[in-house]
Amino acid sequence: MLTKQLANQIVEQTMIRLNRNINVMDTNGMILASGEQERVERIHEGALHVAKTQKPLWITEKNTHKWPGSKPGINMPVYFQQHLIAVIGITGNPAVLKDVATLLQLTTEMMIHQSLIVSKSEWKRKMKEMVFEELISSTSYPPVLYERLDRLGFPLRSPYVTILLELPSTHYHGAVQQLEDYFDKDEVMVGHYQLNELFILTAGIKVEEVHKKIEKLPAFLQKNLSVRLGAGKPVETIEEVQQSFQTAKLALQYGQPETKITFFEEVEVLSLLKKSNSTEAKQFSNRVLQGLDEKYCTTLVEYFKCDQQLAICAEVLTIHRHTLTYRLKKIHETTGYNPSTFQDALVLQLALWLVSE
Repeated sequence: MLTKQLANQIVEQTMIRLNRNINVMDTNGMILASGEQERVERIHEGALHVAKTQKPLWITEKNTHKWPGSKPGINMPVYFQQHLIAVIGITGNPAVLKDVATLLQLTTEMMIHQSLIVSKSEWKRKMKEMVFEELISSTSYPPVLYERLDRLGFPLRSPYVTILLELPSTHYHGAVQQLEDYFDKDEVMVGHYQLNELFILTAGIKVEEVHKKIEKLPAFLQKNLSVRLGAGKPVETIEEVQQSFQTAKLALQYGQPETKITFFEEVEVLSLLKKSNSTEAKQFSNRVLQGLDEKYCTTLVEYFKCDQQLAICAEVLTIHRHTLTYRLKKIHETTGYNPSTFQDALVLQLALWLVSE
């Protein structure tokens, strides 16, 4: 439980503050770390006695002969969750060091507690990432996967929703903790998916509640932070999580770059169209949009995003309404399709979707 690395950290940190030699021993009396390097990996009989009795031991000039490998000082038991895990020793006159030794014991226990809690948290996070990877890689799971889900306390309750977050690398590492704090007692699994992407898997939360949580996420993570979210479709069984994940990826892939939140339902038609890489689809797109330069294509894209509302679109494009009307008329004349009528607008929208990357 107590590693040499942690023992060395304890020795380094406490010696800086106390200006005394410090030894850290395991429960077998082996010196793991010391300010006196030549003593490392030797048996400290005094520490071995402390480990057996679980009581402090004062070693003086008069009784050092009883404890081979020891020097005058005080050796104290170190506990974690009421279990003895180490012995800490400070070299010097015990009468002078009695108050310091108690403080050293407390400081050591706090450092170990912090380190082990962090290690446990890190282990749990890595386990979540490994389990999520297994969930999205197959639809047939080994029994051990269900055991891991149980150990993580993740409930097998529908619906399940996968959310993917894309965010700058500068905010990547702290985001997992922020998300866990944000969802608090909600039953979710959060972790790193790949470079600059995080995943959230919810279970047993109503879809409406999930959507409300998602809509507040960008503002929660940080104002003006460049965060994009893709929310997959809800599924009813844990074995279908792979589908929810795939649709979350599509939501991120086909959502507008400037849009912070994209639900799969918003891009479902587009994703179906994109599955077709046929020559006919490309020929259709080229034929419909032939003769339109980038300015007119951009005008069409914004016009459809604004639900064909002239005033709003003109404001978005920062042009006069008459200029927008003129452009739409030119598009009609060039393509033969009128952007203002439903059937023709549908043809133009499909062509734009198929030609965009």
